Amino acid sequence: MANKNSNLQSAKNIKDDEFYTTYETIESEVSHYVRHFAGKTVLCNCDDPFESNFCKYFLKNFNVLKLHRLICTSYGASAVVGTQINLFDDTHQNLKRGAGYVLDVTKFSDAVGEISDGAIAYFLQTSNVIKKLDGNGDFRSAECIEYLKISDIVVTNPPFSLFKEIVTEIMRYHKKFLIIGNQNAITYKEIFPLIQNNEVWTGYRFGEMKFRVPEYSMPRKYRYWVDESGQKWRSLGNAMWLTNLDNDRRHEYVTMTKTYNSEDYPKYDNYDAINVRTIREIPCDYYGIMGVPITIINKYNSEQFEIVGEANHGSDNEFDLFKPTIKGKEIFKRILIRRKIQ
Repeated sequence: MANKNSNLQSAKNIKDDEFYTTYETIESEVSHYVRHFAGKTVLCNCDDPFESNFCKYFLKNFNVLKLHRLICTSYGASAVVGTQINLFDDTHQNLKRGAGYVLDVTKFSDAVGEISDGAIAYFLQTSNVIKKLDGNGDFRSAECIEYLKISDIVVTNPPFSLFKEIVTEIMRYHKKFLIIGNQNAITYKEIFPLIQNNEVWTGYRFGEMKFRVPEYSMPRKYRYWVDESGQKWRSLGNAMWLTNLDNDRRHEYVTMTKTYNSEDYPKYDNYDAINVRTIREIPCDYYGIMGVPITIINKYNSEQFEIVGEANHGSDNEFDLFKPTIKGKEIFKRILIRRKIQ
């Protein structure tokens, strides 16, 4: 476990990919999945569940969502632990950096609607529901895997550098999930076949998202700012929610108004497929293989299209069929789709 723990910390330090999701981002997305949560155990394996907006959202809406249980595990090197509320574990010791903790809640209020922040703070400070873990809370550790096994739905924002690892772990134990990642993960060899086989799909927010970042985050020229309180922020234009919870978006059909012609839809140099520049230009009368932008995944309906593969470097994995070039000029990676006859 020591190697895994050090690898996790190394990834977070080197990649600088510790992003804290806003409450509004979580609330907006989860509102589309309310029907899935009744009677379920939710696991949030966050950096610091006691100051994480994931934990805050599910505590406030514990009764609204009719949850059975909420489990939030923390990673010991969290940059924000203990900075907002003074909490104690079940042995009455202050929470401190370097240790992993778990918050385990089955009931704490008889309120019918949302639970107030004051009620939540009082509950966390007085109810002995926080336990120190033996390890530092790495989601791959044996004790955290045990919490994964008893959960129904995982909802979190993992470090992007560990995105494929957490998805692999979740799928290994056949759990439902709703997590944030980078759109580039769509073409990872661990993620792409899950999308291709209609085992996972994107959520509703696909694109611009803003995140709080730790104090140690380095300033950037673009998509970076510091607010009036001194909090650092970053925004990402290629963020996404990935899930295997059914949603209405994935059943919507792409509207196609263009018709095929060889001039507007040239073929690739080394593969029998046409290039489609944008999603709205998908021709309504073409049933061969088409290379389209990876953003098709957010419009993808498996009843309308099938995913054939991807075109990236032609060598990344078995699903990467060729390097996309037209008249010798390389273009950006593509998802290869084919229309289903309807």
